[in-house]
Amino acid sequence: MRQTYAIIGLGRFGGALLETLVANGQDVLGIDVSEEHVNDYRDIATQVVIADAQEDDVLRKLDIASFDHVIIAIGHNMQASILATINAKDLGAKNVIAKAENKTHLRVLTKIGADVVVQPEREMGERIARKLLAPNMLNFIELSDDYSMAEVQIVNPSFTGKTLAELNIRKKFGLNIIAVRHDGEVIVAPGAQYQLHDRDILSVVGPKDMVDDFDQMTNRA
Repeated sequence: MRQTYAIIGLGRFGGALLETLVANGQDVLGIDVSEEHVNDYRDIATQVVIADAQEDDVLRKLDIASFDHVIIAIGHNMQASILATINAKDLGAKNVIAKAENKTHLRVLTKIGADVVVQPEREMGERIARKLLAPNMLNFIELSDDYSMAEVQIVNPSFTGKTLAELNIRKKFGLNIIAVRHDGEVIVAPGAQYQLHDRDILSVVGPKDMVDDFDQMTNRA
């Protein structure tokens, strides 16, 4: 579905967001105080402007409230990030996503009303660490503080040749299997009689600790 996005701050994070959204057919307005940054995306974005989002009149003239999503991607200038977030919310922006540099910044952004706060560097670090610790967990998504979804590759021989009914993963681990990927084919909601193969990839969802336990079990030789 085509939506509209305003990205405030066109550094590495904001620029990468802009390029990805435009590549996927979305309408994107890029805003930055730096003429150099704006020029970098002039031929890519739907529209780019040189402007200071710390000034509420600037965002009002850009009709920031009309956008489906507003991303505050300002880097190390915490004051600018906070003021831009306050201005966007005060002007009625529907979904404000703000980038935080650290835990203090995250708490402030949350308290002033950002709908979503992200820490991309921290999240990437955690993802890489998890990949190093659990090499057969191909993807991991936190759904909440307690639940996650993951893609786990089967390398434990004791799992191969067994049906999902025999393994009884839901009872043993409290996990729901939502899909299986086998030889490039995706089987959504596989039946209880599906027989696992070596290197099958299971998409599971459930409590975080159970996802980790399941990954450890499937990783054993």
